[in-house]
Amino acid sequence: MNHDTSPAISTLPSYFDPRVLAKLHGLELRARMVVEGFYAGMHHSPHHGLSIEFADHRAYTQGDDLKHIDWKVFAKTDKYYIKEYEQETNMHVLLVVDCSESMNYRSSDEYLSKYEYATVVTGAIAHLALRQRDFVGLALFDEHITEYIKPSVRQHHWHTMVRTMSTHDRTRRTSLGTTLAELGERLSQRTLVIVISDLFDDPETIVKGLTQLRYRRHEPIVWNLWDKAELTFPFDGTVLFEGLEQSGELVAEPDAIRRQYLEEVNRFQNDMRTMCGRQHISYSVFDTSQPLNITLTSYLAARSNRLRQRSSRVMR
Repeated sequence: MNHDTSPAISTLPSYFDPRVLAKLHGLELRARMVVEGFYAGMHHSPHHGLSIEFADHRAYTQGDDLKHIDWKVFAKTDKYYIKEYEQETNMHVLLVVDCSESMNYRSSDEYLSKYEYATVVTGAIAHLALRQRDFVGLALFDEHITEYIKPSVRQHHWHTMVRTMSTHDRTRRTSLGTTLAELGERLSQRTLVIVISDLFDDPETIVKGLTQLRYRRHEPIVWNLWDKAELTFPFDGTVLFEGLEQSGELVAEPDAIRRQYLEEVNRFQNDMRTMCGRQHISYSVFDTSQPLNITLTSYLAARSNRLRQRSSRVMR
């Protein structure tokens, strides 16, 4: 997803605006506000079908309402099948959140750090998933998985996830390749794995780990999170750049390195997009100035796609 295609923040409802969310104290309140606003928007939107569209079939059993029989399937198979909808199905979702040192970054023009933005997104998606009776879990990582909460459908599970993200320390380096390998060993059910990270790691190592998850029949999705200053490099004058994750310091004139820096950013994103595309893995770029409803819509689209793939197997 291109970071410069989102609507202007000033035109958005307040519950999606990072400036407003930053003024609220507590991750739980921020995430609830986003979800309630999102549901209110879907209620008035012609696109509300994302949450209730057709998803699967199941065999007819005595007592089922005949109006839900899929007569097209009956014509092809001579068997009765009932249409199920997304609210009648469930799936496993694991939210994998980067809690390394680089996620602490927040430029002077932004209101949420990368980690704060990631946790609001994660809390909102977890809340949304549980309302749809999906199993949802959480993995926090830096050099390894530091916290792992197994997917569950219980409502109190959400409070545990929020509390864990709110109190976690962020001082180490990123090793996403190692993390993905560890996840592959832990996940037993087929899972929609959403990775939310600034991806401070080698692209080939990252994609190798994602491919291993695909091989185990999971569906990984990558949301590459940036501060807007990291995408635009708006600095002027002589600047001391302090590297995160033990990468040192650099005194430089931004005008002298801006072009090369932006080329490297574009190259990194293009490499990730290309390599993920070859493995049929969704890769999107978000920045912390974007409204949070964009990420929730992306989640629902991914969920709908996963459920359509599941239902298509019935028709084969």
